[in-house]
Amino acid sequence: MATKTTDKAKKAAPEAGKAAPKATKAEGGTKPNALQQPLKPSAELGAIVGTDPLPRGEVVSKVWDYIKKHNLQNPENKREIVADDKLKKVFGKDKCTMFEMNKHLAAHLKS
Repeated sequence: MATKTTDKAKKAAPEAGKAAPKATKAEGGTKPNALQQPLKPSAELGAIVGTDPLPRGEVVSKVWDYIKKHNLQNPENKREIVADDKLKKVFGKDKCTMFEMNKHLAAHLKS
């Protein structure tokens, strides 16, 4: 006859079949993935996010912080960004959508 396990025993026993979480490459001492790789911003982008090398995700986050702080989203269409003088140098135009933004940022990041 099979023994019945209680809920308490199920919670206390480690789950079989589940592997331990994998260490990220950055922790293992090997090369980080593309999103974690620190990239050097151009002088134009550096005026917004700083001149130190940053991972791509942090660059995007800092640009969004700048956009929100300076109220640069179009009020009628929040997906559209109305560029100020600093962002015009990065985007190359007066307006761009949030979907186009990453394409323009990539042109200003060097490894």
